Order: sequence, then C-alpha cells, then structure tokens
Amino acid sequence: MKLLFDARYIRTDHHDGISRYSAELLAATARAVASDPRVRLAALISDPAQAALISDGLPTLLGPSVTSPAEVLTGALLSRYAPDVVFSPMQTMGSLGRRHKLILTLHDLIYYEHPQPPGDLPLPVQWGWRAYHKAWWPQRLTLNRADAVATVSETSRQQILAHRLTKRDVRVIANAAPSAGVPEDEALARLSRRGTDLVYMGSFLPYKNVETLLRAMAHLPGRTLHLLSRISPARRAELQAQVPAGARVIFHGGVGEEQYRELLSSCAALITASRAEGYGLPLVEAFAEGAPVVCSDLPIFREVAGDAAGYAPADDDAAFAARVRELTNPTMAHERVLAGLERICEHTWEDSARDLLDLAWELHQRG
Repeated sequence: MKLLFDARYIRTDHHDGISRYSAELLAATARAVASDPRVRLAALISDPAQAALISDGLPTLLGPSVTSPAEVLTGALLSRYAPDVVFSPMQTMGSLGRRHKLILTLHDLIYYEHPQPPGDLPLPVQWGWRAYHKAWWPQRLTLNRADAVATVSETSRQQILAHRLTKRDVRVIANAAPSAGVPEDEALARLSRRGTDLVYMGSFLPYKNVETLLRAMAHLPGRTLHLLSRISPARRAELQAQVPAGARVIFHGGVGEEQYRELLSSCAALITASRAEGYGLPLVEAFAEGAPVVCSDLPIFREVAGDAAGYAPADDDAAFAARVRELTNPTMAHERVLAGLERICEHTWEDSARDLLDLAWELHQRG
C-alpha cells in the first residue's frame, strides 16, 4: 500500500495545533511502518524546508500550498504518484480528478460558533472562511468527497455525527502528548521547585477567552502570567489595555520548543479559559512535563484531562484564581501531577498511528 501523508501543514517556525498534530502523527506513522514492507509511506510538502522537519529517509513530493488556488487540483496532481490512500490532517485538500482513497480530517466545529478566522491567513481565504462557516452544507459537501473522515477526539466525533456532517465513516485519530512524560519521581521533585509563573499557550482569537485569564491576575498578586504565542500588534495592544493594575503579564510573541518545555517544567500551572476546543493539546503537553493544569469546564477538557485538572467556568476569573491557589496544597498538587502522567499514557501517538494505518488498510482493501 502506498500511503501518502499530507505534511503541508507542518510549520517551519513555531508549531500551531495543526502543525504539531501533523508532525507528531507523521513521525509515529513512519516509525510504525519502518519494518513493514507492505507499506510505502511518503509525505506531501509545499515548502522544501518542511523536508528537514520530517523523518529521515522518508520520500517527499512537492505540491501546491494549501492556501493556493491550485489546491483544488491537488487530487489530480497526485495521480502521477499514484498513491493508494492519502491522509490529510485537514478537510480542504482538493479531490478533483483523484484516483486514490482519501481520508480528510475535521478537528472540531469551533468556527461555526466562533467564525472569526486566524489573522495570518490571506484576506481572500479569510472571506471564504467566514462564508464557509455560515451554513452546514459546505462542510457536508467537503467531507462527503472523502472515503472516510477522521477527527481528534470522541467529543468532536459525536458533534460531527449529531450535525450529520457526513455519510462517511467517522474515526478518531486522536491527539496525544509529545512523550510518555517525565519520570514520576522527577515530576514530583519539580513540585518543590515550581515558582509563581502561570503559562498560557494558544492563539488569541476571541473564543480563546484570554481576557478571563487577565482578569484573574487581579486575584493573584505576586504571580506572573506568561502569554507564549505569537500575537499581532493590534491584538496585543487590545489585551494590554485590559491587564489589571499591578498585575504582571509578559507577552512572549512566540517561543521555541526548548523554551516552552522549560517554562512548563518550572511553572506553577498551565491555564486556559477557552470557550471551545477540538482537543486541548497544551493540557497534555503540560502533563508530560509534570505541570498542573487549570482550565475551563468544557466536555472536551473533561475527556482529555479527567481528574488531572482543576476546572472553572470559562468567564469566572475569581474561580480560575481559586483553582490556581488550590495548587499550593501539596497533597492536591501531588495528586494532580500523578493523574496527569497517567492520562498521557492512556493514548499515545503510536496508538494514533495504528488507528490511521488500520483505517488506511480498510480503505485500500475495499478496492
């Protein structure tokens, strides 16, 4: 079976959620098929720099950018490679003229409730994004072009089914932590060294609700909130105007992997007040470094974190501050850290790679 993995969403600067999902799942899939002569895995890229970020020795094909008008012809262009199955970590891959089995991925339904697109997309793409999420039928047309649909959590799968977004089989190929986590004794030793820093990793779109975190800092004197992700100057100015008097908030404007892990290894907690998520990857990244988590009380966060996190209503800044202060109780912090390490062992990237390969084989054998 010739399996082609769409790696064009892997960023060459800082990972976002789609980029990290693509990179981790591709790496795990490459490991899974390394000793299986029945599977020939290759990666589709759109930037030669992406080749350096994927597994050594993995063949690559150069295709159009995912935001290019040529994307609609990707299915036909791939006929020259003649893959048996193509997996894309998004749902927008062109399928016109395809001769292969196609798996498309819908991560979540966030943008139907919160339609504002990421600001770094080209303006025509932003206009199309908004129009696309005004009704359900474009999504149905998109997903029904595939032979199967993947999503990253059971919560998202149930939402897709509830809205009858596709006639195709919907499978969970889940997100996972970047590793099995630090050893238990190291995670507990870090508890005594954790300071007063609080960490937020994620975008600054309105539904991420960073404003609640800023208000919570008024209740947390002596602590510092680190906002790690890239942010536009206009959005930064908007949020800085909402920082309570005397509160300490640092806008990092983007951090590398090493700095991110270092902050997770020493912070008092990772916090997020998001109103909607498809998974919540920063939660399991925090668990892997033995960091406590405080998050909004969403079904998806309950699915991902279980009893390993502290929960608060998304708009209740006082409740968020209270959950942070709870972590000064050594017994509670100890229990949360151990629960977090247990959660990330329940599903790994190797499990997701097997789920992807099982689905690919099913499609391939249908003929």
